[in-house]
Amino acid sequence: MLEPADLELIHLTKRYGAATAVESIDLKVAAGAYCCLLGPSGCGKTSTLRMIAGHESATEGDILIGATNVTELPPAKRGTAMMFQSYALFPHLSCVDNVAFSLKMKGVDKATRRKKAMEFLELVAMTQYAQRVPAQLSGGQQQRIALARALVTNPQILLLDEPLSALDPFLRVRMRAELRRFQKQLNIPFIHVTHGQDEALALADQVVVMNKGRIEQIATPRDLFEKPATEFIARFLGGHNVIETPLGPVAVRADRITLRRSMNGAGANDARLVAAVRAIEYQGAHYQVALEHPGYSELTALVSDENFAGEPLSVGDNVNVLWADKDVHSLAPAP
Repeated sequence: MLEPADLELIHLTKRYGAATAVESIDLKVAAGAYCCLLGPSGCGKTSTLRMIAGHESATEGDILIGATNVTELPPAKRGTAMMFQSYALFPHLSCVDNVAFSLKMKGVDKATRRKKAMEFLELVAMTQYAQRVPAQLSGGQQQRIALARALVTNPQILLLDEPLSALDPFLRVRMRAELRRFQKQLNIPFIHVTHGQDEALALADQVVVMNKGRIEQIATPRDLFEKPATEFIARFLGGHNVIETPLGPVAVRADRITLRRSMNGAGANDARLVAAVRAIEYQGAHYQVALEHPGYSELTALVSDENFAGEPLSVGDNVNVLWADKDVHSLAPAP
């Protein structure tokens, strides 16, 4: 089995004619790390993944896997495997034959490839479905087969293109835990493309936020959420309010904002501002309270269910909005 390898991208660029999809990005992913490329549609994350896989050629820059420059190598020579969003299973083949297919193409004899395919079906807890065809499986089961098929080649790096997007929310959460477990067990880098903030924060050791073909921030999930670098990241992650000050924009987490009912629309001495309640959404452990103020296009507070029960609010109420200086985080302005 190949040893896990570091991945390094050096000034990697992808252009489609006059349009630049990825612009001179630099990134290092350590062997054994789970890395999520996060960003909105069109930010360049999938183009980056496809360049690593060799399914797209790089316009400029280099891709290193371990000590090997693989920029010009075909996909089969890179030591990577890719799990596609659609899973791309062969509908007429059984699960075991789907998993063994790449070994068959390499000329591995039938007994050996089926034995190895069964080992990886066992890894993903799918041995009892070995003889079924994909149409007889649920979405989550199909994903497991696609994962086993990608891993059977013993890649140094696994590339995942939005692998959870086709699943329902409950199964998506369950499969996040499974992917994380597989990655830790195999101890190879997973490079996972997603536009889901919750998914990236839950899965990754390293989150790479992309915007307009560039990397805006590389951080651990906790550091990313606690200290978003830019106004774009704070807004994209959600859970933050962007506040304009004379010194520039700052972020204040929605769960760090306190609301107190305003008497006759008057502001308390410690209030930052007085706003009107525009909407209230019950979300189980907390209420999401959207506020209206002439100086802000969006302002949101998260109020625990216990605090809301003690001082319930209604749409149209005026509230004092408070936050502590320690909860204010400076941001780089949007370009």
